[in-house]
Amino acid sequence: MRLPSKVKIVEVGPRDGLQNEPGTVPVDVKVALIERLAEAGTPVVESGSFVSPKWVPQMADTADVLAAITRRPGTVYPVLTPNMTGLRKAIDAGVEEVAIFGAASETFSQRNLNCSIAESLDRFAEVASAAENAGIRVRGYVSCVLGCPYEGDIEPAAVAAVAEHLSGLGCYEISLGDTIGVGTPARAQEMVDEVARVVPIESLAAHFHDTYGQALANILAVLERGVATIDCSVAGLGGCPYARGASGNVATEDVLYMLNGLGIGTGVDLDAVAAAGLFICGVLGREPSSKVSQALSAHLR
Repeated sequence: MRLPSKVKIVEVGPRDGLQNEPGTVPVDVKVALIERLAEAGTPVVESGSFVSPKWVPQMADTADVLAAITRRPGTVYPVLTPNMTGLRKAIDAGVEEVAIFGAASETFSQRNLNCSIAESLDRFAEVASAAENAGIRVRGYVSCVLGCPYEGDIEPAAVAAVAEHLSGLGCYEISLGDTIGVGTPARAQEMVDEVARVVPIESLAAHFHDTYGQALANILAVLERGVATIDCSVAGLGGCPYARGASGNVATEDVLYMLNGLGIGTGVDLDAVAAAGLFICGVLGREPSSKVSQALSAHLR
């Protein structure tokens, strides 16, 4: 299959990338990061989550962040809303899009959501319906699509079942997440092929972690299957607490560099994203994990 001519970049750094940071990242820093990424032309910048501060304290200020950002026309700023309490807060914040997140692994669902897969999907039904009534689009996430830290390999049919259910709830897009980064290209294609039997390929997104250095290869593999939406995190921010040494999300800079080399359009300025990555890494006191950012840093600093 021919590669897509255009790919939509979903930037998850300000949420998925920062949520596990041990030290509090100030509101003004989060706002500056989000605005820099939007100004780079990124069409989707995930900007926070309305979850319990007890579980994710880093996201406790999401309402303040959303109130402070200058929203760029052409950019959407979604947030995660796992329940009705979160959705009500998102509605009050004036969001256009929310996300709900399930898992393809029963054990992971129990450990992460404190309920079974079936119970999580029942909870999301109310959220999705209320969001639709409020004119808010809903995106669905499926975790552990290629492997689980507790169960090992995950069958593609299990992923397809959850994805189909989320689609049936009204999710316009389903993001397939290799949460612990164990996937390889052939397995990624097999999984996408199975899911595409029940959810249109144009409604699927890829969310790969780079724990074993396979994320770019996996992205290219699913691009070949027709997936044209890629989740990624500026500077490779984020890490998986369930896998030792996990390097977290694939870096946006590395994805953009590969897509540019393939002649695939994104509308996103690589240098501007790399500069945003250097900005947030400067605040966090670390170097970006992005290989491309490291290569470009000499003239960006």
